[in-house]
Amino acid sequence: MPPPVSDLAFSPTVKAEQEKRGSRRHYARADFRSGISAELELFLEAIDTAFLCTVNADGQPYAQHRGGPKGFIRALDPQTLGFADLEGNRQYVTLGNLQDEARAFLFLMDYERRRRVKLWGQAHVVEDDETLLRRLRWDGMPYSSRAILFTVKAWDANCPAHIPRKLDAESAEGRIAALEAENRRLRALLPLRRPEN
Repeated sequence: MPPPVSDLAFSPTVKAEQEKRGSRRHYARADFRSGISAELELFLEAIDTAFLCTVNADGQPYAQHRGGPKGFIRALDPQTLGFADLEGNRQYVTLGNLQDEARAFLFLMDYERRRRVKLWGQAHVVEDDETLLRRLRWDGMPYSSRAILFTVKAWDANCPAHIPRKLDAESAEGRIAALEAENRRLRALLPLRRPEN
């Protein structure tokens, strides 16, 4: 029987620490999911923020923010996620790290709904594949000649504890505009009041 996919995160040392601190029984029963489910795809459609973590050949970790409109990370098949690799500060740490070590980690945040998803897997860069880039492009996207593909080995959704609720500015502005319009409509339905003397 193969080991549970949660072993990607729960090494023997981690399991010993869980045992020592009283949480091992809970995590021994739970197992992470593998593959891309409909639930994960729905989550991806709602997020605009991710952190891609890689390591270099010496094991030094690096995390880089990735963002775009909601749904910028897309499921390409039952195991693969993809997103356009936009130009940033041109340090190319992630690109260099992925040449040395394919193992990677995606940390996805939905601050508005206080949800997070952690994904373990492998990533690689694809250059100059116009067919792939068309699948990942969104309206108004800056030019990109690269994509990052992430093969999902395991993923887990966390509880909302300690996640601050933050609203997307566009969503909040749209909601305020809708409430103001409703307020005007309701005021128009009120009978006119005579000014008091």
